[in-house]
Amino acid sequence: MFRRLIGVLVAVLVTFQLFVGSATAVEMDKATRTVKLNDKGDTVVISVPQLAKGKRLFNDTCSQCHAGGVTKTNQNVGLEPEALAGATPKRDNIEGLVDYMKNPTTYDGETEISEIHPSIKSADIFTEMRNLTDDDLTAIAGHILIQPKVVGTRWGGGKIYY
Repeated sequence: MFRRLIGVLVAVLVTFQLFVGSATAVEMDKATRTVKLNDKGDTVVISVPQLAKGKRLFNDTCSQCHAGGVTKTNQNVGLEPEALAGATPKRDNIEGLVDYMKNPTTYDGETEISEIHPSIKSADIFTEMRNLTDDDLTAIAGHILIQPKVVGTRWGGGKIYY
């Protein structure tokens, strides 16, 4: 009897969590889902399905090294807006992040690092990148750019770069 009661309670909690989690994603307003498209100042609204896809792909592909927007291999440079904006070329927009995921360079943009950072260019080495399309990369970039709006300074550790 007690086991059955616990089982029912767990089922109710899991159902509630699924309902609340999906409701939160649907309720994310258009302003929150609006991000910079490029350096020219154009913007784009990331759709809710695209955002969900970006989150899934980020967690599957990127979060081993960038959990919570922090870069494990270099804690001085995370995925928070200030760090992305300070890179050369700027990575605080969809096109900049997609370009980086295709052909990564050092923070100053001087040296190509595709042999040590997963990218489309190095998909033979980093197999998790093999099947990613441009739409997938755009979804991942959207997820990265929206996270600071959702979780605040917890994304990337909240460091400020000068």
